[in-house]
Amino acid sequence: MNSRRRTQTMINAAEAPPIAAESEQRIPHAPDEMNASWPLPRTPFVSSPYRLAGRELHPQDSVFSVIPTNGVSFQVGADAFSVIGGPCTVESEQQIVETAIAVRRAGGAALRGGAFKPRTSPYSFQGLKEDGLKMLATARKETGLAVVTEVMSIDKVDLVAEYADIIQIGSRNMQNYPLLEAVGALDKPVLLKRGLSATVSEFLSAAEYVLARGNQSVILCERGIRTFESDTRFTLALGTVALLKEKTHLPILVDPSHGVGKASLVRPMSRAAIAAGADGLLIEVHPDPIHSVVDGDQSIGFDTFAAIMNDILQLAPIVGKSICHAASIEVGVKK
Repeated sequence: MNSRRRTQTMINAAEAPPIAAESEQRIPHAPDEMNASWPLPRTPFVSSPYRLAGRELHPQDSVFSVIPTNGVSFQVGADAFSVIGGPCTVESEQQIVETAIAVRRAGGAALRGGAFKPRTSPYSFQGLKEDGLKMLATARKETGLAVVTEVMSIDKVDLVAEYADIIQIGSRNMQNYPLLEAVGALDKPVLLKRGLSATVSEFLSAAEYVLARGNQSVILCERGIRTFESDTRFTLALGTVALLKEKTHLPILVDPSHGVGKASLVRPMSRAAIAAGADGLLIEVHPDPIHSVVDGDQSIGFDTFAAIMNDILQLAPIVGKSICHAASIEVGVKK
């Protein structure tokens, strides 16, 4: 009996496939086409569920350049501090171009603006859609600023990518895994916002979906989480920024506008974000916040944005950062 067991064991061992060479190692659970195009060398065992986003295999901070279509490139990560400003939603060509000019002159690196808007109510303004994208492209042409805008569904990925320089995944879609995989296949940076109630681990695992598809240009954004606090729209978890800096090499931006929901608090929370170690800010800026179609309570005017940029000039060097902006290069800015 024991002899038969030993014989069977020897046969099974003889039939077992040889251990793969280093160049043949496969990524567990990854699609076949990914393993075919991206063989990985043998690496130390990593227990983290976010092996690509974590620091175990990538101890140095990631840094990459955003290169807009016919615009001015800027750097994200490492020693650069990048500020993205613009309205919550594109309302008109005049509004978005006027805002883009103000953002650039104040020292901003990129322009944000929503063309497709995920709203809590189906009766709220849903955005100008492709017309809004075209207006963003016009603003980029006028100022040279890179465009950041959100994609909400897989069927709109190609359309948004045609106009945007950075693809934003909003908080409501942080765990929309098919959408994450779709933008992971793009050759454009992805700005991933933290979900309203997502843990840090869930946040990084969502980033892993994008990284695992081959897109290594991922920017995280802390935008506040839902708590019992009712005096602010959300609770801006700046402690998360410091924690993420320990756990991941990916750049981290802070959105103080959504994080507190009050225009009067955006400037102090922007200062705090710098001190916490953020790599940049995502701020809602509007030429006339009181009459903004969306999120007027948390949008700031041009003067306040300029004041925040001045704060950054003073504070960034203290934490070893230098502001990354496009204001020094005049490309098509209308006077």
